[in-house]
This record gives sequence, C-alpha cells and structure tokens, in this order.
Amino acid sequence: MKFHKTSLDGAYLIELERRGDDRGFFARFFCEQEFGAQGLETHFVQVNNSLSGKAGTLRGIHYQLPPSSEVKVVRAIRGSLWDCIVDLRAGSPTFGKWFGAELNDDNRLMMYVPRGFGHALLTLTSNVEALYLVSAFYAPESERGVRWNDPAIGIEWPIQPVEISEKDRNWPDLNDTFHGMERMRGLA
Repeated sequence: MKFHKTSLDGAYLIELERRGDDRGFFARFFCEQEFGAQGLETHFVQVNNSLSGKAGTLRGIHYQLPPSSEVKVVRAIRGSLWDCIVDLRAGSPTFGKWFGAELNDDNRLMMYVPRGFGHALLTLTSNVEALYLVSAFYAPESERGVRWNDPAIGIEWPIQPVEISEKDRNWPDLNDTFHGMERMRGLA
C-alpha cells in the first residue's frame, strides 16, 4: 500500500498496490504491519457496507464523541463517490478545515479518517457501494454531526446533493455545535 498524506494532519489517501497477471490482480485492503509502520490505527471492530441508489446522495457529516470516537478507512467498491473529511480536533492547526477526494471502483483509493474528524460522502454515480473499516462500535448516544453546507467550513462539493436524510439536513453548524474549540476537547 502507498500512504499519501493529505492537507489535514493525520489523514491519508491510501493507494492499493496491485499485483496482477492475465487473470486479474491481487491487492491488500488492510495490513496491520503496513498501517502500524505509518503510526495508524490497526484495530478495527466493524466492517460496514453501505449502498446508495441515486447519484447525489449525501451521507454526513458524522462523528462520534469519546470514548466512542472512531477511525474509519473508507473505500468505494462499486461506483464513484466523493469522500470528505473535516478536522474537528481542538487545538489542531487544521481545525475546521476539510479535504475531499474521489474514491471509485477504478482508482480503488481509500480514505483514512482519524479520530476527531467528521466524515461525509456524496455519490457521484448511481448504485454506489462503500465499505468501511471502523475502530469503534457504533454508539447512538455518542453520534453527532455538523451541517453539510455550513459556510464556516465552506466545503466545495463537486455536485449539488439531491438526497439528504432529515437527520443530516438538520445537524447544527460547527459554531453552534461546539461554541468554539473549547467544546471539542477530548475528540482527538
């Protein structure tokens, strides 16, 4: 695997290294040794699978509070999505900044989402299937979110979302949620 640092501290795009022949190819989706050598999370407790039928479906911006904050490794296994992360860690030099990249079944890139980050995806094609490695169990009481179009974050979505759940439409803005960085202590 090749680990490419993003503009946000601790976040990576991961490129699979394919070994192929006339039958196809083989690549590692996860390797404890390779992740560990980069100082990344190596313990995952869930593998989640999502399917979104329509292009323009938005999921997020989601995160979980400690002690249930989680690391995610996200990959599109069918179709194309735009994966977006937001640094929500108090004291981080990139607090409130975002990074996005296209993940699809052709480029096979994966997004490494550190603890303390919000995460969202926007489908660019129909019938997009995503696979997530997750380091903490889902804890509904710890689930939180930030509004996808909060002007304080200023995410430049590649297309206009057309499908958004009621819950995701109604998450508060970053400033309303955290009253500044002081409320974010403990997410990192």
